[in-house]
Amino acid sequence: MKTKDFKDFKAGTWIKRTEYQSFSPEKINYEWVISDPKLANLLSQADRSLGKLDAFSELIPDIDFFIMMHITKEATVSSKIEGTQTSFQEALIKEQDLDPERREDWKEVRSYIEAMNQAIGEMEKLPISTRLIKQTHSTLLKGTRGKEKLPGELRTSQNWIGPSLKNAIFVPPTHTEISELMGDLEQFIHADISESPTHVPHLVKIALIHYQFETIHPFLDGNGRIGRLLITLYLLDKGLLKRPVLYLSDFFEKNRRDYYDNLMRVREKDDINSWLSFFLIGVIETAEASISTFQQILKLREKIEFTQILELGKRQQDAKKILKFLYGNPIIDSAKVAEILDVHASTANRLIKDLIELGILEELTGFKRNRIFAFQAYIDLFNKP
Repeated sequence: MKTKDFKDFKAGTWIKRTEYQSFSPEKINYEWVISDPKLANLLSQADRSLGKLDAFSELIPDIDFFIMMHITKEATVSSKIEGTQTSFQEALIKEQDLDPERREDWKEVRSYIEAMNQAIGEMEKLPISTRLIKQTHSTLLKGTRGKEKLPGELRTSQNWIGPSLKNAIFVPPTHTEISELMGDLEQFIHADISESPTHVPHLVKIALIHYQFETIHPFLDGNGRIGRLLITLYLLDKGLLKRPVLYLSDFFEKNRRDYYDNLMRVREKDDINSWLSFFLIGVIETAEASISTFQQILKLREKIEFTQILELGKRQQDAKKILKFLYGNPIIDSAKVAEILDVHASTANRLIKDLIELGILEELTGFKRNRIFAFQAYIDLFNKP
């Protein structure tokens, strides 16, 4: 494989078409070398932060419950970048408990969650590949407003970002280029970097993969969400994370203009270093924020389970069963409480009343019937800036 320095990076060529220009990206399957000391320093910091997060995640009991919340947060924010209006709390509510006008956006978020979980499961037998990406895309668009946009199929026509093709902000390569470009991307993902003394480190590699995928824009819809989802899948696939605990969509959404500007700077000025720096800063900030969230979860759990519910006496074991459910699904109704405990509705309602009095649950609807309850202090930990 040829070696190239990032300082010599060439993004591609703008091709003049009738009434618009499309961008034809260069292939990226090379041994990339980092000669910029600032970038090397950021990479070192990002590696340390990611390593801390990975180690911390291994120490947390019942972490799968908390990971489900992280995936829901990622799905909500990644979909928000694409224009959906579902809040994190709404994403946790069952469809029938939502205002009908909010259900289409809710479905898009839930499809993202399903796509993420499916892809993580599929990676046990499939490598990250065009096949896996297409399967994930099919799940992402299934039953949503994008279901007419060829779910699971690479596009066979020109797409664009912007109000129209003529007035587009960015026009990706023509559909005839996609197969070759995706083949190159797949080769780059799987290039064995372990034996090369000049290998491109994994965090830089996934930053470049994300940029290239977004530039190819291989689907008619859902490219942004699939491209962001790929980041977590890559970190898992290459062993940088043992559990899916890092999601960059929140960082990208909070810095949305910089996110898009840095991607365009690569295409317009070959400035890959600004994009790589932005990405690595995102890894550092997100990893540190995730560690902080996990620490706060453990403090909240300790406070509730070793202090608050002791007041319930014999009923504290029932409360612990409900709390275990709430860590993965922090919105609940009395029917679910009765089901978990295998008790009569009146017994379930008494425990809910106790948990409300302890400040653990809050009622959301204000109704007398069909009420739902939130583990609000826990939900709030995932919404903190």
